[in-house]
Amino acid sequence: MSTTTKKEKVYIFDTTLRDGEQAPGFSMNIDEKLHFTDQLVKLGMDIIEAGFPVSSPGDFEAVKKIAERVKGVQVAGLARANRKDIDVAWDALRNAENPRIHIFISSSDIHINYQFKKTREEVLAIAVDSVKHARNYMPNVEFSPMDATRSDWNYVAQMVEAVIHAGATTINIPDTVGYAMPSEFHQFITFLFNNVPNIDKAIVSVHCHNDLGLATANTLAAIEAGARQVECTINGIGERAGNTAMEELVMALKVRGDKYNVYTDINTKQIVPTSKLLTHITGVNVQPNKAIVGANAFAHESGIHQDGMLKNAMTYEIMRPEDVGITKSALILGKHSGRHAVIARLNNMGYNLSDEELDRFFKLFKVLADKKKQIFDEDLEVLVGEAVYKVKGRYKVTNVQISTGMYSPPMTLVTIKDRNDEGVESFDVAHGNGGVDAGINAVKKITGTNAKIESFNLVAITGGSDALCEVTVTVVEEIDGKQLKVFGNGVNIDISVAGILSFVDALNKLDYIKQRNHIGEKIEAQL
Repeated sequence: MSTTTKKEKVYIFDTTLRDGEQAPGFSMNIDEKLHFTDQLVKLGMDIIEAGFPVSSPGDFEAVKKIAERVKGVQVAGLARANRKDIDVAWDALRNAENPRIHIFISSSDIHINYQFKKTREEVLAIAVDSVKHARNYMPNVEFSPMDATRSDWNYVAQMVEAVIHAGATTINIPDTVGYAMPSEFHQFITFLFNNVPNIDKAIVSVHCHNDLGLATANTLAAIEAGARQVECTINGIGERAGNTAMEELVMALKVRGDKYNVYTDINTKQIVPTSKLLTHITGVNVQPNKAIVGANAFAHESGIHQDGMLKNAMTYEIMRPEDVGITKSALILGKHSGRHAVIARLNNMGYNLSDEELDRFFKLFKVLADKKKQIFDEDLEVLVGEAVYKVKGRYKVTNVQISTGMYSPPMTLVTIKDRNDEGVESFDVAHGNGGVDAGINAVKKITGTNAKIESFNLVAITGGSDALCEVTVTVVEEIDGKQLKVFGNGVNIDISVAGILSFVDALNKLDYIKQRNHIGEKIEAQL
């Protein structure tokens, strides 16, 4: 008689708001973090690492607000292995329904000798003391030996045994610099299970970086070896080449459930909406060929592929697009479409907006519908981003007027409302090399900024001469001798207006970062 092994759960630990957010260009303000947290809860995340509380006042406040807001999900705060970091983390997490302190210290000789200038014995003692100190605040303590994959395996095993004895309930093994090979990482996790006597007293976790493009492969190898928590980010963002991509990992476990015999509680139909929310917030799109969430992930151009798809989708698709929140249909809407039809389309796409958000959405929808004959799903996604996810920043563009011609110099008038000045509107006119350049010069005159555009990218979201355009800009500003870089995003049927909106969006992000005194204070923990 055959027996079936019961499936075990793999806990998904999302670090988009910590490791992902600390990568250049992905900084988020508190409102954006709270909005993204709500989506992570809807996604079914088990643990949300909300930030690194001691690193800056902004991070502390974000962790505190997320901890107070989230119900039914564990909220973690990162801390170095010292009492001050742990005390600050606890202060930020104290009102959480289910808090976790995540402590890290290096275990590799490279870090111990050159970065910390200590002995192995001293580092081990610090690790144990830190875990004990955290246990005074809560029972849920995670410990990570940073750069574990370049460490002496026996020393890592010694450290893991000691911190479990001190009270750590989760042991996370980081491939901090993306150095490991899948077979090697499998052997490492197996070694720990075989050589740490009290390993059964903790959940084994892994945190892999993608420097060699192996983060997802290494994480899957660790699961096969017995790891039951994985640390990942949406769209795979993070330090350097990024982290394990949540969507790749979860769908690999779902599609190849026959191989791994594990499950997650992730609502996979929320994967694409979550990915798109992140791109709207950061202004950084995923590459078209990105697995699961890329624009081409479920697109077929080859004639042979198209023929197979028409006969049976399984010929060239190993998962259904509906399972990750993508609709195959291209429902065409216009100015005569009713509210119920549009809401139904949004719901099918995975968006459930509040009444207030729907009101803002429909105002934008009607404006666009008057300008375009047809509105596609891609247009709706952009409008959702404009109505719901855009930064509530200091500056708001209320009017743009552009004058240009073959033989006259381009001139643009821009009107901006400044929320810091009781909503007073100011306008100015400037010349430039084109409508966009003139408009940006006008914005600079109004705001007094010295920020400069480093790159300008234009995408026609839908086809045709009346296509909705999305502009993403990289904007840099020098502050106190340090160069700060942010991304701005703008969408409009007029290319010039979209460019101006993207620049103002970037200025709002720069203003927010300066307001929270972010420069020079944030500690870049490369866990």
